Amino acid sequence: MKSSKIPLKKLNNFDEAADTILKMIAKLADVNTVFIAKNDRTTNEIVKVRNEDTELLHTGEQTPFDQTFCNLSINHGNCVLLIEDINKNETTKDLEVTKNLGSGSFIGIPINYENGDNYGTICGLDTTSVKFSDDHVELFETASSLLSYVLELDAAHKEITNLSVPLVPITEGIGILPIIGTLNEDRLRGLSEVVLSRSQELMLDYLVIDLSGVDTVDEITIQSLSQLADMLNLLGITPLITGIRSEVAIQTTNMPSLFRDIKTTLNLESALQYIGFRLEKN
Repeated sequence: MKSSKIPLKKLNNFDEAADTILKMIAKLADVNTVFIAKNDRTTNEIVKVRNEDTELLHTGEQTPFDQTFCNLSINHGNCVLLIEDINKNETTKDLEVTKNLGSGSFIGIPINYENGDNYGTICGLDTTSVKFSDDHVELFETASSLLSYVLELDAAHKEITNLSVPLVPITEGIGILPIIGTLNEDRLRGLSEVVLSRSQELMLDYLVIDLSGVDTVDEITIQSLSQLADMLNLLGITPLITGIRSEVAIQTTNMPSLFRDIKTTLNLESALQYIGFRLEKN
């Protein structure tokens, strides 16, 4: 195996971790193709791949799960499966993928969630015979453990994001999204993903976005909120912006595109009146 120093960088999610880990393995393992596959026990999909000399796989490629080396890896258990000659191995010699490759070697290990459920596999593939060593085993075991850990971090982050985006349904077809505190690009990106998903789940017709808890904005914030409104419109959900504070209004005077095609109202009461509700005192 090669010896190489891999620069460390901040990894924000599973996607970035997968790219970095595949890059590391490609430098160290002397295997033509390293990849991460995800499966639903019916279809195996290549979600990340790095090919060196020969393009053996490409991202997005899908194969019947029972005809893949990944299936064998998962059935092998939570340890590395090593196949140095796919034509001589009893479990691989008759597979369609073996016939397509002609010859080669395979190494793989499952990627599991903390509760034991399987996500997929991380594997290495070559059309030449590779003499696998203990270093190969350790490398793929470490990669699997790291990716499993990142999967759990991703899941925890999504739960926290869901809790920090209090989209509240107030009646059938109508929801309110009160936004409080500082908005930055990362928060807005996570907010948009959750809002779009929750709005569809709740089958909303209108979403009132209340900005009364936001005291400062910048151009990126405005663009992101406008993009969120555009995406809601595409889903058939009418967005209404309410509660824009005077300080925010002053900050946005040089942004003529601000909510150009979006209805804005003074407060929540006027937003509900626009929709067709009338609030009465007892």
